[in-house]
Amino acid sequence: MSEKKTHNKKKAAFPQKVKSFFVRIGLAFKNMVAELKKVTWPSRKELTNYSVVVIVFLVLLAVIVGLLDLGGSSLIKLLMGT
Repeated sequence: MSEKKTHNKKKAAFPQKVKSFFVRIGLAFKNMVAELKKVTWPSRKELTNYSVVVIVFLVLLAVIVGLLDLGGSSLIKLLMGT
């Protein structure tokens, strides 16, 4: 008889775990929204400035890497004699 009660407890525990899982997911989203409300978002002008700085930096870095690649390949061609 006690085996049946134990078996029923295991059956009842599964829906409770599923419910608990969704409650935890809901709580996580609620916490994310609360944290996002605390964020100080940049103004449009600041965002534009930050974007320009990032783009200029990326272009500068691409030019440096390109020049290093060109110099390296030229050096290898010179050493190989082709």
